[in-house]
Amino acid sequence: MTTTPLRSFTGPEISIAQVRQNVGAELDAIALYRRAVNYLAVAQIYLKDNILVREPLKPEHIKERLLGHWGTCPGINLVYAHLNRLIRRYDVNMFLVTGPGHGAPANLANLYLEGSLKEFYPELTLDFAGLEDFIKRFSWPGGFPSHLYPGIPGTIHEGGELGYALATSFGAVMDNPDLVVACIVGDGESETGPTATAWHSYKYLDPAESGAVLPIIHVNGYKISSATIYGTMSDEELQHLFTGYGYQVRIVKDSDLDADLYASMDWAYQEICRIQQAARTGQRIAQPKWPLLILRSLKGWTGIKEMDGKPIEGSYRSHQVPARDPKTNPEHLGQLEDWLRSYRPEELFDEQGHPLQSILEQCPKSDRRMGCNPHTFGGRIRKDLDLPNIFDFEVRVERPRHDATPMCQRGENQVGNTAEVGKYLKVVVERNPHIFRIFSPDELESNKLGEVLKVTQRNYQWPTNPNDEHIGPIGGRVLEILSEHTCQAWLQGYLLTGRHGLFPSYEAFLGIVNTMTNQYGKFLKLSSEFSWRPKVASLNYLETSTLWRQEHNGFSHQSPGFINSVLNQKAELARVYLPPDANCLIGTVDHCLQSKGYVNLVIANKNPMPQWLSMSEAIAHCRAGASIWQWASIDEGINPDIVLVGIGDSPTVEVMAAAHILRYEMPELRVRIVNVTDLMVLEDKTKHPHGLDAEMFNALFTPDKQVIINFHGYPSAVKQLLFGRPNSNRFHINGYREEGTTTTPFDMHVRNGTSRYHLIMQAIRLASAYNPRVAARASERVHHYEYVLQDYHRLIQEKGDDPAEITNWQWC
Repeated sequence: MTTTPLRSFTGPEISIAQVRQNVGAELDAIALYRRAVNYLAVAQIYLKDNILVREPLKPEHIKERLLGHWGTCPGINLVYAHLNRLIRRYDVNMFLVTGPGHGAPANLANLYLEGSLKEFYPELTLDFAGLEDFIKRFSWPGGFPSHLYPGIPGTIHEGGELGYALATSFGAVMDNPDLVVACIVGDGESETGPTATAWHSYKYLDPAESGAVLPIIHVNGYKISSATIYGTMSDEELQHLFTGYGYQVRIVKDSDLDADLYASMDWAYQEICRIQQAARTGQRIAQPKWPLLILRSLKGWTGIKEMDGKPIEGSYRSHQVPARDPKTNPEHLGQLEDWLRSYRPEELFDEQGHPLQSILEQCPKSDRRMGCNPHTFGGRIRKDLDLPNIFDFEVRVERPRHDATPMCQRGENQVGNTAEVGKYLKVVVERNPHIFRIFSPDELESNKLGEVLKVTQRNYQWPTNPNDEHIGPIGGRVLEILSEHTCQAWLQGYLLTGRHGLFPSYEAFLGIVNTMTNQYGKFLKLSSEFSWRPKVASLNYLETSTLWRQEHNGFSHQSPGFINSVLNQKAELARVYLPPDANCLIGTVDHCLQSKGYVNLVIANKNPMPQWLSMSEAIAHCRAGASIWQWASIDEGINPDIVLVGIGDSPTVEVMAAAHILRYEMPELRVRIVNVTDLMVLEDKTKHPHGLDAEMFNALFTPDKQVIINFHGYPSAVKQLLFGRPNSNRFHINGYREEGTTTTPFDMHVRNGTSRYHLIMQAIRLASAYNPRVAARASERVHHYEYVLQDYHRLIQEKGDDPAEITNWQWC
């Protein structure tokens, strides 16, 4: 046994041997508890009957479907047992985030013994009936899955997709000064890119205002079928790696793992308290080195040692279900029985199936149980934001004048929509200093939201250059890191523990978190099925720097596909908004910050755009989700030949320009202008809560007239929503068709067929079939606009910019 010196929280440096000598009885009690949870983990994977093996094991006692990952369970149980001890000794406000996927049998075993499961599933009592129900329920149809999910109390992270546990943990402790989140990071999970970036999260954590994360890297050496990177690294290499990251590292690997982990957790908690106390008493430690534990234990520890002449324990073969065919293989059935009996269940449970009292005494009580920690039920503790009056931020539709020149009532004032919503967000930050944060991948000012930096700064704990602006260790409500994964995970942890946030990002790179959004949507969907999980604040994306004005950055920055991803979420969760101007954007963001339980995607350009609606009009328009702009239509939109629809601020400008040109150059063509700001209104009412019923849909788009839609993103998104509508072939959808380069803004529309002249030619061709006066001029007019486009193409190539009549166009 090693005698590596180690500082105790309560005394001088001691050795592992001394820990065993000093607290041996407590360690024995922890070991007994571990035997119980290890047994329960194995039993959940295999058994549907004879749950305490009080008779010889038979094939009919085995489940038909064997699921779950045994290999990680003993390590999770070891950590859970010692965290329980830490909570009980120091009354720590703590819960656990488990990164390794499919280790739920371990978490469930602990939650069962501590009584957290019984709080939410009263039938899972601590007796034989409850135990039998609990064992059978795992991976049973309608029961508990093999990974964590919202139906398991204490869960804010599923682990269904690896890589996000650590950053989610850091998001959970932000602005929660008394909370400690322990995070188990598997050595397989550590191979993911998001985890690699998340190690830097502590550099964004103010120890005065926030809690702490205790990372525990579980190095058991193997993933599904091969060795892990960390498993092949020496202690020295791991020590150097994480010391380089800036942590204080303790490697837990003694042959007496209980004693080693006992002392190591005391040391880690001492260091957390020391760093926090210094910051909270005005004596901040520069570049504090937070503790990190690296736990080395055998894969599948305490399991089957060998099977069919091949090693199981300590190898990748223990990763999932070591004995896969005990129902049909008598030898394997015998080995499984020996494995189960090795935990001596008769010493763990009495005749009534009740766990021994000495085992239950290892669990914390009440809301100190990790499965009952109040922070893991964010909807219960969520407080509404104190939001300002949006009329205080109203943008005028006309440009202010100081002379007698005529005033245009629509579209004359051109401002950046996101800059205006930035003024609103500045006040949101001011009024909600401890429950609202902005998580941004280094794009806040680029996306014209810099107004918030007048009242806050970027939170960053490490030293920066004195010439750097708006950045520092105290009070920053903005967190910027060039990792969309980390921003997303921070925000998820922050939301699921009861707070509010916003994720602004370049449009082209939101797709990086596509699978994370899908996972989070599934978490919300399942959460809604449990009454004890009230809704948390919505996950709000502000997607800007959009493809239509990424002409300078080129083809790589022109990608609106995140819309399609959100549309694939459950209808009860997904919301996509495309406000056409600043007042609509401010109203939409205000609505989203008040909402609960949704994934809200708001899309807005940052460049100066025409302003169409007053704030009162914007509110009415956004509440409806879509409306006829009567003031822009011929005869207020009555009896149109063609319906022109704008969805998105930049495509709407082209719709308005097309309508404006037609009004003066071809007035016989009757045009109705419709703007859609809530994309979901296009779907049928029966498929989406925001969808329009048939009567309202036809009132907007007419029952039978041709409709031209100019859409911000891929046409497939709108086609998906319109599918099933009667006579859907009358809808002609323009949008981004993967044509782009480094060019001008107008040329982007030309390349994708969304320009005003494309719309005009479409409208003339379609209206010719219904309006003979239009048909009489159709050929001449269509050819005219074809030549107009050719001339513009030549001018753009010669001058390198859009013609003045395009850039200076105004509705009036």
